[in-house]
Amino acid sequence: RSFVWDPTLIVSQIISMQCIFYGLLGFWICIMDFIAGADKSLDQMFKYQELQFKGLSGRLLVGAYALNALTCALGLWYIVKRTKQCLDFTATVHFFHLLICWCYNLAFPQTLTWWLVNLICVAIMTVVGEYLCMRTEMKAIPLSLGVKTDL
Repeated sequence: RSFVWDPTLIVSQIISMQCIFYGLLGFWICIMDFIAGADKSLDQMFKYQELQFKGLSGRLLVGAYALNALTCALGLWYIVKRTKQCLDFTATVHFFHLLICWCYNLAFPQTLTWWLVNLICVAIMTVVGEYLCMRTEMKAIPLSLGVKTDL
């Protein structure tokens, strides 16, 4: 990683994280639909009225979003690799998700559940991503290549 402004790298990371976000969300929704015996639909991903705490399918969809936040944190760790940038990339991914949901519904998301679930997912994805990146950044850097001797 270079320390100069690299817009190509940043845009590539944003696109990669967006692909990971929707790919894994689709995966988790398919798993939850299989458990609930529900029909698969893009509405589950983009229609803000689908996210609800009522009914089994609504709770499983909320669970899919939570699992997606956890697995996307692994994407932050693998693609972004910087603790300081985890919140930035998480907010960017969810901002684009907001815009896509807005375009898909032709209306701004208005349910409290949608906002609550997405804010919790932002928090989960950021905290877990920062934890994973911090552990990697804090690894000891060997200063010599010689044989290690204990004194």
